[in-house]
Amino acid sequence: MFSAVHLNPVTPLRHDGGMDVAVVVERVRVIAAVRADAGADRCDREAALTEIRRVRAWVDASEADLAAGLAAEVSFPEDALATTSKGSIGAAAKTLERSDTLGAVPSFAAALDDGAITSGHVDAVTRVAKGLEPDQRAALLERVDGLADVAAHATQAEFGRRVRDEARRLQQSDGLDRLERQRRATSLRTWVDDDGMWNLRGRFDPLTGVRLAARLDATVENLFAEATPPTSPSDPVERQHHLRALALARIVSPEQSADARGTTGHGRSGRVEYVVVVDADQPDGSGGACAEWSIPVEVPWRVLAELADTADVHAVVVRNGVVLHAPGELDLGRTTRLANRAQRRALRGLYRTCAIPGCSTHYDRCNLHHVIWWRHDGRTDLDNLVPLCAHHHHRVHDDGWQLGLGPNRELTLTLPDGTVRSTGPPSRRAS
Repeated sequence: MFSAVHLNPVTPLRHDGGMDVAVVVERVRVIAAVRADAGADRCDREAALTEIRRVRAWVDASEADLAAGLAAEVSFPEDALATTSKGSIGAAAKTLERSDTLGAVPSFAAALDDGAITSGHVDAVTRVAKGLEPDQRAALLERVDGLADVAAHATQAEFGRRVRDEARRLQQSDGLDRLERQRRATSLRTWVDDDGMWNLRGRFDPLTGVRLAARLDATVENLFAEATPPTSPSDPVERQHHLRALALARIVSPEQSADARGTTGHGRSGRVEYVVVVDADQPDGSGGACAEWSIPVEVPWRVLAELADTADVHAVVVRNGVVLHAPGELDLGRTTRLANRAQRRALRGLYRTCAIPGCSTHYDRCNLHHVIWWRHDGRTDLDNLVPLCAHHHHRVHDDGWQLGLGPNRELTLTLPDGTVRSTGPPSRRAS
């Protein structure tokens, strides 16, 4: 049986700004020896797992340090990081955020380098700091800089709560009204899980929450006072969750929304809108072109046909980066700076995500950007619009990135350092 070597992660092991390389090598040897020892017991395996955590922390600190240096040398560090790590632009952006936090909190940089804390402790600070005003963020990072020892003896969840408590104390002490802060923090997130279920998670200020809860309770009572639907679970708690979900669906259904707004004609009709993208370049196997519904979850075709009876269905036909057909007015010229629904609908037929190569931000989370800027006499025409996420929109407007579009929407990205990246026509299949 192998006896693991125990190293104290809090003991300073630095000789050149980080954990001694010899210590890293010894920890790797401990891990490898336990893996190779068929007679290793629980203590040995737990010790090896602890060494893995410490080595991983050192690697994460090294990555953040190298990323900071790279960010100072290239215009698109996210892309360079994504390429070297074979990861995504989003993951690279998270690494850079971690690097920024470590730069602002030196004690955490040292603790991560020594394996005393994990990158999760650092990310807890980053998440909380992002939700604060600039002066509050600076004050929080200053406070957190003295909490490295606390982080070293706490789980990520425990330390996350401590950081949130510190942020709340800062917000309370600066005189901001609590309800106003809660209103600013109101948010709703939606996603599709691995089971194909559509999920939503929201945080609301107390007043909005009370109104929502009252509306849900009243709808549950009105719908299910006499009988519950056959889909209801037998467990009473799960049954209530199920009924509230059905009540929410009823509240936001097209019929309910239309009734609530009346028939004044303002805004949209309230009907659900679906876009069917017909790709003239992609055969469907039976001699026709492939058609794709813009629904983020898997729905049987027979059900789609039923949905079409109660929804507005628009067809967008595309080929090789060009919109061949889309309903509505697609060229608005200089009459308005804002793109209309028809233009957004048409571009959805070409793009699944942000137009910047490698970015995975969904199209519906993007803004439509004028390739020739509006203030430079750019037109609000389809061939002058591309979807950009908030991050890359900022890069274009504030960091000197330049975009160009070819006749088939070939995108040319020129960075301030002279680097040029080019892509072919957008492809929903490729994204």
